[in-house]
Amino acid sequence: MKSFIYQDSTIAFVTAAAQTCLLIERCAEHERDEWREQLLRLLPVLYLRTRLLEPAQTMMDEEPQRFVTEEDYNFALVGVRELLGSDDAYLDVFVDNGVYTDEVQTAYISEGLADIYQELKDLAAAFQTGEEPIMNDAVVLCREAFEQHWGQKLLAVMRALHAISNNTY
Repeated sequence: MKSFIYQDSTIAFVTAAAQTCLLIERCAEHERDEWREQLLRLLPVLYLRTRLLEPAQTMMDEEPQRFVTEEDYNFALVGVRELLGSDDAYLDVFVDNGVYTDEVQTAYISEGLADIYQELKDLAAAFQTGEEPIMNDAVVLCREAFEQHWGQKLLAVMRALHAISNNTY
């Protein structure tokens, strides 16, 4: 049986993650509308690929190394913020602890994407080590983080981008 990291579902997930990181990192090279449309095509694939991951267990006792620095995070955040301009902010009623509120909150596409980027870029960097236990644990932890927080952020960002794209914002 193939190792978890070499299963088709894992390879497809890591590929979608890497493509997402690249699109976020290179956002300044794109026109806003073109970039937004590419993201609207890629984010649903990322969501699906994450959901289709086979269950797996960590192999190492210690938590894997984190590779994304504050500078990396801010580079992604500022790049997206500058590209989107006034389209960055959107209204949301979902709060992080999973409870809906009557208060409408301002959220930012750039912050959501930077949070997602941080998780995905750590995963991509772990795969660059070429060490199976590190790669395995990075996928497992990224999937857990998806379930805990970045999956909701991905859906919120998609909803906001969809509204902007269709002038229903």
